[in-house]
Amino acid sequence: MTRDDLTLVLGGTGKTGSRVARLLTGRDLPVRIGSRSGGVPFDWTDRATWAPALAGVSAVYISYYPDLAAPGAPEEIGAFAETAVASGARRLVLLSGRGEPEAEDCEKAVAASGADWTVLRASWFAQNFSEDYLLEPVRAGEVALPAFEVGEPFVDAGDIAEVAAAVLTGQGHTGRTYDVTGPRLLTFADAVSAIADATGRTIPFVSVPADAYAAALAAEGVPDEVTGLITYLFTTVLDGRNAYLGDGVQQVLGRPARDFTAYAHETAATGVWTAAATAPGSAE
Repeated sequence: MTRDDLTLVLGGTGKTGSRVARLLTGRDLPVRIGSRSGGVPFDWTDRATWAPALAGVSAVYISYYPDLAAPGAPEEIGAFAETAVASGARRLVLLSGRGEPEAEDCEKAVAASGADWTVLRASWFAQNFSEDYLLEPVRAGEVALPAFEVGEPFVDAGDIAEVAAAVLTGQGHTGRTYDVTGPRLLTFADAVSAIADATGRTIPFVSVPADAYAAALAAEGVPDEVTGLITYLFTTVLDGRNAYLGDGVQQVLGRPARDFTAYAHETAATGVWTAAATAPGSAE
């Protein structure tokens, strides 16, 4: 990649995309952010936004919203990859998920496009606890999920971004699939305990049945399709199929992946997990 090559970062305001964009711009490389909420308008559900976002682009970081396990994702990914190649983009880097059959179909669709493709197959993001749907439960002081005694190698979004930036700008990654995970297995209870230790708070973790969790989300007004997707992910990718480590960070960056404890302490220092205000007479 040269300094004249333009990279389109999809989901450029999200957990990994924003970090990828910062890394590339920090190297004085031209970046275009594609998002529904910032940068150049890009919407997976509106194909009219695709071509303008791809104009003049030589490489694309592809992160799909809401998840590659969502219905229709392989078809959308495949159509986008073909559009990207037709517009002149040659390098496509897909953020994928471990243990999701639908995600594997998306990977195949990108590979079939004729692009110089690379797949980053990532585990559960550590930042889901601080930048996504698990933030409020941590703040509230209790995390209840349909997750039991299955280990997950939580990965830091910063590691994913560094790997993506290296793959987008370096050579030797075409046709490769990198298994990008953290350095050890933790249950969700272990992860919440690490956050509690880092914040000096008591934050219990409660395992709940999947149907009870789905009912609780529905009662909070979470749309049915989002509730179904989240429940599906918890009941599939956390069935033990992903309870092993990948070495993608070491392969690409030549260093170990960042540990969850380091993430927890750094994030706690920002104050994002400060307990929500409590009513008079409450226990906390």
